[in-house]
Amino acid sequence: MRAWSAPEVPALPVTGPAVALFDTSSGGPVTTTPGERARLYVCGITPYDATHMGHANTYVAYDLLNRAWRSAGHDVTFVQNVTDVDDPLLERAEKVHVDWVELAERETELFRHDMEALRVLPPAAYVGAVESIPLVIALIEKLDAAGAIYRVDDDLYYSVGADPRFGEESRYSREEMLRIFPERGGDPDRPGKRDPLDPLVWRARREGEPSWESPFGPGRPGWHIECAAIALEHLGGDFDVQGGGSDLIFPHHEMCAGHVQTATGGTSFAQIYNHAGMVAYDGEKMSKSKGNLVFVSALRNSDVDPMAIRLTLLRHHYRSDWEWTDDQLFDAVDTLVDWRRALSLGAGAPAEPVVTEVLAALADDLDAPRAVAAVDAWVRATLGTHGLADASDPEAALTIARLLDAALGLAL
Repeated sequence: MRAWSAPEVPALPVTGPAVALFDTSSGGPVTTTPGERARLYVCGITPYDATHMGHANTYVAYDLLNRAWRSAGHDVTFVQNVTDVDDPLLERAEKVHVDWVELAERETELFRHDMEALRVLPPAAYVGAVESIPLVIALIEKLDAAGAIYRVDDDLYYSVGADPRFGEESRYSREEMLRIFPERGGDPDRPGKRDPLDPLVWRARREGEPSWESPFGPGRPGWHIECAAIALEHLGGDFDVQGGGSDLIFPHHEMCAGHVQTATGGTSFAQIYNHAGMVAYDGEKMSKSKGNLVFVSALRNSDVDPMAIRLTLLRHHYRSDWEWTDDQLFDAVDTLVDWRRALSLGAGAPAEPVVTEVLAALADDLDAPRAVAAVDAWVRATLGTHGLADASDPEAALTIARLLDAALGLAL
């Protein structure tokens, strides 16, 4: 599948520090230690309601990681999926009387335009669930050979007990898992399952649903096996960071880890499991079911500067849960007026300390609010001291503009 166009990113004259991230599985910060390449997998959209601010918050967060790694001198291999066949997509297509393929293609293309507008660096591999079906089949066969697959009617399930490390990623109790599982696509009450938490890996053909041939009979992939197969194929096991929203901690990332760890005989799925917070609107998490979505495309079509959207997101730490308001967006619009005015002056307050602080902030668990505060301080100093030769750096504006683009993704 085609990704979106890559923006040009200026090179910085300094190398950033090693990047530390909060790891869900250990409950604390871990310094990333990439090998030849930093390897990142971020779970993508199910393309039926792209792109709301919850999506944007997640993808801007991992774009910061991508940029921080690059600033630290690493090449980055970033992989993302598109769940272009799944129950929510099919249900939405039926409800609005649109072919599911047409809906998926339309929303995926909209997502591409939104990511380009927000200057999110594209993945090296952007892989749809449909095109990953051969990878899914191969992974299920490995799991079957390991004794981890069983049938319920014509559907295939994975036994969570096959992975002795099950539960280590989320650190949830079994009681928590049983509560969350049905809320996030699981079917704990289905008769015939060995364990209520066992996830579906292959859904046998149903009347009126798309299906593909396989050695197990016609059907389509389960959700978790899709990401596991794509990540394993394009990044290998034990890759650096698995990222996504905090609503993916369980069951999605737990199941992905179990699939790969079982199929490979114990190779860790990822070294770090990292999760972005949820964005609310009108007092509740943004979701299609709540009908409280704020869309990037709607704001863009209202002539809102995409950089103001991105700045609004950057003013919140990526792991925090917060509520979107129009006032925050309008404040970001006003802030960018001041920032552009300071950059237009050419000379300004010394830039070197700002570069150091911004790169240090992003290396410290992607602390974008701290980085933004450093730029704000430079802008205030520049607008207050412009014209004082002894306080002026003649190259300051050029340096800060490059820093904003390379590290924060803000092209001003």
